[in-house]
Amino acid sequence: MGNPMSQQLLKAGYAVMVYNRHKDKEAELKALGATTASAPKELIAQTDVVIIMVTDDKAIRELFEGENGLFKADVSHKIVVNMSTVSPAVSKEMAALCQAKNLQYMDAPVSGSVKQAETAQLVIMAGGDATVFEQVKPILEKLGKLAVNIGAVGAGNAAKLAINTLLSFYTQGLAEAIILAKNNGIAPEVLLNLLGNAAIANPYTKLKGDAIVNDNFTAAFSLKNIVKDLKLSRDIGLTTPLGEAALKTFEAAIPEHGDEDLIAIYKYLDKAE
Repeated sequence: MGNPMSQQLLKAGYAVMVYNRHKDKEAELKALGATTASAPKELIAQTDVVIIMVTDDKAIRELFEGENGLFKADVSHKIVVNMSTVSPAVSKEMAALCQAKNLQYMDAPVSGSVKQAETAQLVIMAGGDATVFEQVKPILEKLGKLAVNIGAVGAGNAAKLAINTLLSFYTQGLAEAIILAKNNGIAPEVLLNLLGNAAIANPYTKLKGDAIVNDNFTAAFSLKNIVKDLKLSRDIGLTTPLGEAALKTFEAAIPEHGDEDLIAIYKYLDKAE
């Protein structure tokens, strides 16, 4: 996600410096005009706004507090925008630490995957100070089709977890519907054509339906990451029946399909049949 998002900022004319723990992933951006930093502390020392896109709470803490982390530099009067899907708790924790260092923090996770990042069609939900949001909004608007400040620090994270919770329900529901139809003599492509013309038609059905038909389960958003997000949702109060069922099902699929796309839940459920 960070790569196509950085490309959007380069296209918009921003001076972009990047840091990635895996140095080979910086090469494409460097060829497009980005500069690179050897460590997070170097990155923030030479920039005004730092955008973070990592996997989980552990990576966030390491990025800020690690041996060469952001906090090892003079961070006063700078802004950090954390666009990762992480817990509201870690955002509140980091925001408090940032405030003590006169560093502004905003959580701004995104709805959308690589395709939306490549076309600047992400939906961005921010949590934090309204003044800070207005400062970074021009940047966010180069990354997505909608950028909204929805509340205090952590609000963006909570909204993203709600969205991904629904995503898990829909993904499992789509898989189960295709399996039900197939077991009754209706080919997946036939059902998907019907769904594509029905009242519940949406781009996600086509995207993931095509993945099933074409046997393409390369991860755009991995199954293990939807499990991570469902656990974070549970931590902030998800105790409802569908939530518990989705977490149980996706978690059981991790050993075989964790690194595949979340629609690989279809393979897990189909095999179980």
